[in-house]
Amino acid sequence: MKSRQGSVQYQSDWNIMAELTGNLLVAQSGGPTSVINASLAGVIQEAGRHDCIEEIYGGANGILGILNEELIDINDEKKRSIDGLRYTPAAALGTCRYKIDFKKEPEKAAKDMDRLFEVFAAHNIRYFAYIGGNDSQDTSHKIHEEAGKRNYEIRVIGVPKTIDNDLPHTDNCPGYGSAIKYAATTVAEVGLDVGSMATDDGSCCIIEVMGRSAGWIAAGTVLAKRGNPANPPHIILVPEIKYDVDAVLAKIKETVETYKYCVMVVGEGIKNKQGEEIGADKSHVDAFGHPVLGGAASVIKKFVEVKLNTKTRTILLGYAQRAAAHCASLTDANNGFACGEAAVKAAIDGQSGYMVKIVRETQPDGSVKWSTGLQPLTDIANVENFIPRDWISEDGCLPNEKFVEYAKPLIDGEVKPPMEAGLPKYVVLDKSKVEKKLPPRQ
Repeated sequence: MKSRQGSVQYQSDWNIMAELTGNLLVAQSGGPTSVINASLAGVIQEAGRHDCIEEIYGGANGILGILNEELIDINDEKKRSIDGLRYTPAAALGTCRYKIDFKKEPEKAAKDMDRLFEVFAAHNIRYFAYIGGNDSQDTSHKIHEEAGKRNYEIRVIGVPKTIDNDLPHTDNCPGYGSAIKYAATTVAEVGLDVGSMATDDGSCCIIEVMGRSAGWIAAGTVLAKRGNPANPPHIILVPEIKYDVDAVLAKIKETVETYKYCVMVVGEGIKNKQGEEIGADKSHVDAFGHPVLGGAASVIKKFVEVKLNTKTRTILLGYAQRAAAHCASLTDANNGFACGEAAVKAAIDGQSGYMVKIVRETQPDGSVKWSTGLQPLTDIANVENFIPRDWISEDGCLPNEKFVEYAKPLIDGEVKPPMEAGLPKYVVLDKSKVEKKLPPRQ
């Protein structure tokens, strides 16, 4: 199976520069994943192989920490801690949800950009790798463009990350394979539990997963079925489809009548036939002005109990689906690490203004070979990638074999962290601060 957007690699003549000597800065942004630190390890270990990179710094809490000149000296970290990042969840450097928004806050954005380049110049930052999702790639794109306007020599490469799997032009996003491995495992386990208690009274269990606009995580739980229609999940609802509540209830009723129970998975951003997010709390908004989500399963539960008179329970996987490194995919972790390595190699080769992408090549025997390529950040920033409609059944209630073919290789292999006293032994960085050279940010 080919990559969804192909494997074309791009290169612009104007950003091929002579060898650049200076320091590298790497930062993480947005919601963490169980393999975001694998990408960080890839950046750090590859950067350590090049003499033109003199110092390796980390941005504490993403772009916000860089604006505050909160830099971490990676060279002070123990080698075993850097090695341990490959199996440690969460963002080891700290993360943020901070947007440099020239459209809504042009004066503040301009001031932020001035400050950012002051920090770069003060610490001789010539290489910048930003690990993150849509907004992070947008930030990387803006920094790359500003560098050209200011004639400041720096090479900016974005490293993909998001369990939502909604970045375009990459076969998948590091973090996604592990998220669906955990989610599908949980659905299978819960399904066995609920199924073992099934009686003539019938029951329904609704499991809610992350995914505001794109249903990749919800869809990924279809792997728990292993091709058997009787296996949970019996119904999967994704944000890409507008659902008629009565039709969904009829599907639940039919499933309970057939199996005496129904396990349903819903993406948090699922919509009714009017296109409204049924789980949105419009009285509360997030940092980007979106209504807070997290109630889709509860809304459906009320409908099922009232209209079908069926006992119903809900489960929210919450942060666990992005932090469950104990159930991480080795393929996902290896690809995340490779993206970090590729970012540094591209920058050393003179590239800037690109995001590393994952490329899939299906072999004649059906196995998959993974590699990396580059995609211009102009093609990535603020673009969301959705599940193709022909990967979902006609009634919108289950992904089909096309999706299964896509997703199955992403969960292959297990990450095995060292154990201590019966629990995984994850690493925590020392985070020695780099001495500040500038006045405090105003």
